[in-house]
Amino acid sequence: MSQTTPSAPVKEAAPDTEDTTAEQPVASIDSSPISTDGATSLSKSPLARALAEFAGTFLICFAIYTVSTYGTVLYGINILLIAVLTGAAYAAATAVFSRFSGAHFNPAVTLAAVLTSRISWLDALLYLVAQVLGGIAAGAVAIAILPTTETVTAKAWLTYTINGFDTTSLSYLANSTLQQAGLSFGSTMAIVVEVVMSLLVVAAAIVTMREDGSALPNRTTAIGFAYGVAVAVAYPITGAGLNPVRSTGIALFAQGKGLTVEPLSQLWLFWICPLLAGAVVALVMLLSSTFSEMIAKNAMARTAAAGLDVAESTENGEAVAADAGQREAADIETVSDGTSASEPVQTESTESESADAESVTGKSEAVK
Repeated sequence: MSQTTPSAPVKEAAPDTEDTTAEQPVASIDSSPISTDGATSLSKSPLARALAEFAGTFLICFAIYTVSTYGTVLYGINILLIAVLTGAAYAAATAVFSRFSGAHFNPAVTLAAVLTSRISWLDALLYLVAQVLGGIAAGAVAIAILPTTETVTAKAWLTYTINGFDTTSLSYLANSTLQQAGLSFGSTMAIVVEVVMSLLVVAAAIVTMREDGSALPNRTTAIGFAYGVAVAVAYPITGAGLNPVRSTGIALFAQGKGLTVEPLSQLWLFWICPLLAGAVVALVMLLSSTFSEMIAKNAMARTAAAGLDVAESTENGEAVAADAGQREAADIETVSDGTSASEPVQTESTESESADAESVTGKSEAVK
């Protein structure tokens, strides 16, 4: 017989226990803060922030100068057009540059921001310089490209672009009835309008700005709407300054161009009013923050006092319950002691009765 040789067991390939995940490249983790509402923090570079303020201010002022000159001369005074385009210019610049600098573009906004500790004083100085330079650059470019002739002078273009009051108020210049009656909007009305409308603009800018100076997601819409409304109200009276660098940029180059009143002689009002509005907004924000902290502290104190009262009530309740338990235990012990004392008496009486019964039984048997 042929003997069958058992086949050797086939070794299975050992599973590859090597951790292949170790060879995988580890994804880098971004340690930068992630915003939950779509906004980003400011640029870490002071130069980048300053350049953003310069560029944004330049674009805004150039757009305002252009629509106020060409638009007014070609299509007549159209307050709605000027208000909408001014608001759109501020909104567009805010959307583009808010991630870098917070999108101030206005010394009044910068003043309110630094007074409320949203930016540092160094940043405030850099922003102010950048804004002024941006406005001046926009004015220089706007004047340089104005088409003028012997009959169409720079005065014709600039009359409705500069900011002014009294006899340089746009309503006075465009309304012959006011001129014949000798009525004009003087400095008092100009101050009131500029301050009130600047309050609206600065407030919209500050409430849409975080504590670190970065912009909230609704900042673009709020800024555009605020400037649009403010321009619609202030333009007939003062030409809608609302921003010192907007007034300065064109006034510097309109000086000596044959205007009824030299722009620089009235420029003071268009610096003081917006800056005053910025200081007022900052004061209101600081007072509001202080009152909010006081209210929060009082609420915490009341909550803590209420917690102490509850704790004392609980302790008193536990003490009363403990006393009641002790009394109940004492009563139970008293009842138990009484029961134990009565048992021997009952036993003795029972034994006595049993002995008497046996004695009677024994006597009965003896008689028998």
